[in-house]
Amino acid sequence: MPHFIFEYSANLERHLDIGALCDSTLRVAVETGVFEKGGIRVRAHRCDAYAIADGLPENAFLHLMVRIGAGRPLEVRKAAGERVFEALSAFCAPLLARPHFALSFELCEIDPETSWKKNTIHPRLRDDHPRLRDGKQEA
Repeated sequence: MPHFIFEYSANLERHLDIGALCDSTLRVAVETGVFEKGGIRVRAHRCDAYAIADGLPENAFLHLMVRIGAGRPLEVRKAAGERVFEALSAFCAPLLARPHFALSFELCEIDPETSWKKNTIHPRLRDDHPRLRDGKQEA
């Protein structure tokens, strides 16, 4: 965890570099210091079928849902969320200057009683990995 999941209207692709958005979001997530790098996932889902507000074809939306493991204090979650939303808003600034764009963000905790996972990336990125020393793979 966490999973950063974007949903966006298909018409947004002509105005926003979705790959760059994902890369930027990954960097910001790491910079918060709240999330372990090996658990971060960022993905984007294009919505081809959608209806927005008054139905104008130029209306577009971008929604980010972040799903995180439970246990962080509210203040920590809010600070991380505010940092992510600030960066997301800056990335989307040109669209926010127009009257046809909706940006939303939600941070949700996942119940540990109903969540199962296996991750082989964590050990590789942690200092205690037996085959990784000083950022280099041992032979």
